[in-house]
Amino acid sequence: MERIEKKVKDKLKNPSNVSYPDFDQMWSSIQQDELKVSGKEPLARRYRKGKRFVMVAGLSVALMATPVYAALTYDWSSILTYKEGVQSALEQGLGQTIDQSVTKEGITLNVHTAFMDDNRTFLLYSLKPDPSWDGKNISFDQIGLKDKNGNSIEGHYVHHWNEELGLFQGYFETDWTVAGNTANVEFSIEDIQFIDEGKQSINYDPNNSGTQEFPIQKDGIDSVTLRSFEQAEDRVLLQSSITFTNPEMKSKSWVRIQASNHLDKPIQEAETAVFGTSGPSGEYLSQQIFESDSLRAGGTKFHLTYDRIMESIEGTWSLDLALSKDKLKNGSFTEVLNMPLNEMAAGAEIHEMIVTPTQIRLTVTHEGYRVPYMDYQLDVGGTLLEGSIWNTEHLDKKELRFEMAGLDYSSLANQSVSLIAKHRVDEFVGDENPIRLTDISTEQQSITTHIAGYPVTWTYYLKDNNLYVESVSTDQTFGGVNQTYYLQGKDKNYGKPMLIGVMGDGNNKNMDVYENFDKKELDIYISNYTTNNRDDELHIQLKPGK
Repeated sequence: MERIEKKVKDKLKNPSNVSYPDFDQMWSSIQQDELKVSGKEPLARRYRKGKRFVMVAGLSVALMATPVYAALTYDWSSILTYKEGVQSALEQGLGQTIDQSVTKEGITLNVHTAFMDDNRTFLLYSLKPDPSWDGKNISFDQIGLKDKNGNSIEGHYVHHWNEELGLFQGYFETDWTVAGNTANVEFSIEDIQFIDEGKQSINYDPNNSGTQEFPIQKDGIDSVTLRSFEQAEDRVLLQSSITFTNPEMKSKSWVRIQASNHLDKPIQEAETAVFGTSGPSGEYLSQQIFESDSLRAGGTKFHLTYDRIMESIEGTWSLDLALSKDKLKNGSFTEVLNMPLNEMAAGAEIHEMIVTPTQIRLTVTHEGYRVPYMDYQLDVGGTLLEGSIWNTEHLDKKELRFEMAGLDYSSLANQSVSLIAKHRVDEFVGDENPIRLTDISTEQQSITTHIAGYPVTWTYYLKDNNLYVESVSTDQTFGGVNQTYYLQGKDKNYGKPMLIGVMGDGNNKNMDVYENFDKKELDIYISNYTTNNRDDELHIQLKPGK
């Protein structure tokens, strides 16, 4: 999803206008590989070279800078909301001053400050467009670093528009760093696009439960298909599937359905929405849940809203930077732990701890592709640091990352350190007991079965010649059925997941669809399922104090 943060900031100038998904939660779940498409392997966190794929930091507050000091000192706190370690290091004067700029086509790129340590490289930059610029946001075809050999260095970026200063403030972050103390790199931005909001009216009927398709054929969008599904508590799930004539729109635009009431006020979602996951044929899928009465009230209107490129400027804005670890190497150290963690997961081990003034990282090796805990804290001498779990290029290796906030980095070597893991979610393979669906028709029917002692209610029905199978449990310890299948001989035919959920979010409902279904009976099986123990908490001392 591109340019989300600017859109959210604009909307939040009037917070009553619209409800947005919990981007922090989504970002955390993607970091943890737990954004699930029921039963599929967790989506691997991956960088898209030169493109920002998730926007997280400081979505809600427009930047403020005191005019007297704006020319010399910028306030970066808003974009560093979730990068407290960098903010703390900045306040302590530990950043490397760069202050290099380049101007081209009336646009000035300035790299202000750099942080390079043993964990990451982090740049604070600004981009000032020509005063005549009248768009809402900008994006780039490429943004990133190149090393001295010209090799591209992948990372991600976040930027915000500072209304008072008339420029974008942003950061570029990458896991890349050097083994030594210094590095000569090139930071560059290629081909800038000026972005505005596009909107197309669609004649969607919320009282029609059938599939509705609308051709768009404009701004790189081919069509949008909408499906609705009744939910508990008088709510309705609106699922949109969007195809594009311009494939770049899928990664460059935040496309969503906007519902408005008879007063042209946006209708807020009743639950967290999920945007922009990839469908089995490459379509752009989103799901939004609304109160039924609001969505079906008279005068409700629907629009497809998206980011639209108004103008493109080709060119490269590049700066040669001489980066150094000097200001951050004091207080940085690495400890090899090789500490078994079988109580966390079979074969798990904390290999090492890398400490810098901006961040602490723990490297965890394990069997399988995931570790079961969702939330992590680090207790450093009584100060709690909030953390998250990240994938690496190896499936059996994860990193626990903790931003350094509220700590004196110079005393860390003498502090006791303990890891706290909370909220355990375990995944299990389903059993061989079939769930028999009988008298299949357009009428909804329900049955209740059990797996591992947990009750599961199944609701099934035909819609548009497709069989929909929903599952849910009243026991909140049951995390949900991830996917179902039926047997054709010895071959497993899996249902296509229809709901996008965050593992461990407390919602154990699942929905699979079997397309072009024409039978009256079917035996389905559970592929795998999860359990959800929010109260499970594990404490592990990593090192004693001195």
